[in-house]
Formats: sequence, structure tokens, C-alpha cells
Amino acid sequence: MTENLWGERWSKLVANVMGNGLSACTGLPGAEILQSEPLRRFSTRLGSEAIRVGQAHGCQLEEILHLTPEMIARAGEGDEEAMRACDEQRFKDSKRTSSQQRPSMGQDMQKGRRTEIEFLNGFVVREGEKLGIACTANAALTDIVKRVERGELSPDPRHITELRMN
Repeated sequence: MTENLWGERWSKLVANVMGNGLSACTGLPGAEILQSEPLRRFSTRLGSEAIRVGQAHGCQLEEILHLTPEMIARAGEGDEEAMRACDEQRFKDSKRTSSQQRPSMGQDMQKGRRTEIEFLNGFVVREGEKLGIACTANAALTDIVKRVERGELSPDPRHITELRMN
């Protein structure tokens, strides 16, 4: 039970925004994304943008991936101390799941199913635009996932690492 339905929902959105599209466009399971510093940083930036949009909407976000929303947001904005704390917690949590665990959108991509990228990262971009908040990482990821989905690109981590947005 919660009295903070929108905060809980937006927090879940942030968690999904941080991993689903990355798995879909890179072809990697969650553990391999986490092991790559550029991918991990990009993931955090995705979450940071989504958190700032949720906060601008007035949502009181809840804990996300065992971290406070503000910690993830600051890490995604380049705060070194916050980055270390986020990395430490994410590596700790990764020990509790299979190294081959693949987010649902990554599974969808493998099976040739249509992804939900427009309803996750694309939604963050559209909501950010309404509020005057640029969500450049989420916009870039949305575009890349759609291109992989259409068969214009093959899944590859370089789609993200070569963006130079980390």
C-alpha cells in the first residue's frame, strides 16, 4: 500500500529507463552493461534526466535501485561522490542476480518483438519537452533503439559508447 502512487510509478519508470533500452540497443545483459563504465555512466544519465522530469512534475520519487533519487540525479549530472555511491550500490545489487539477466526490452529485441521504447525513454523526452527540460540522453537512446528495431542497425554497445555523451 502506498499513498504516493505517482511517486512510486515514476520511480519504477526511472529504473526501467536506466536499463531496458540499453539492453535492447547493445544486445548485452544487465551485468555486462554494468561492467562497462561508459554504459554505466550513460545509464545513470538516463535515470538522472528522468528523475529531474518527475521532480518537475511534482512527484515525490521513492528509492530507485536501492538509491535515493537525488543520488542518481547528481551522479548523472557528474557529481563524483554520487557516482561512486551509485556504482558501489549497483555492483552490490548485481551480485544478487544472474549475470545473464536481460531486461525485458532486451528480450523483446532478441525475439523480434516491438519494443516499448516510446513508452519509457520516449515518454521521458516528451514530458521533458513540455516542461522545458532537455533529455538528450533519453532522446538519443530512443532513436537508436528504434533504428535497431527497424533493422537499420544491429545491436552493438558502440551505439552508446561512441555518442560521447557519458
